[in-house]
Amino acid sequence: MEVSLLNVRITFQKNAVEVDSIGNHKNTWADYYSCHATVSGEAGKQTSETDVAGTVADESEVSFTVRWCRKASAVDSTGYRVVFGGELYDILAIDHMNYKKKCIKFKCRKARR
Repeated sequence: MEVSLLNVRITFQKNAVEVDSIGNHKNTWADYYSCHATVSGEAGKQTSETDVAGTVADESEVSFTVRWCRKASAVDSTGYRVVFGGELYDILAIDHMNYKKKCIKFKCRKARR
C-alpha cells in the first residue's frame, strides 16, 4: 500500500448511550479514531438517488481504505460510522484484506438524516 494514496482524513465515531441525571437514555456519537484514508467509489456503479417520503435521498456508496492498526481493526459495522468531508457514512461491510494486517477497507453509504 502506497502511503501517498492516503490523502484524506476520516474520523470513526462510536455509538454510545448516555444517561442523564434523571435517568433518561440518549443515543450519542463520540469521536473514536481519526486517520488518513484512500477514498474510492464503486467501479462501474452509478450513484443513485431514491425518492423517500417526498424527498430525494442520496444512495451513493464509497469505500475507505486505511492502514491496519488495533483501533481500526476493532471497528465493526453496527456501532460505528465514518465522518468524511462533513458528511456521515454508515458502514455496510468491512474487508480485512485477507487478514494480512496491512490495510482494512470499509464499504460505506451516505447516511440519511
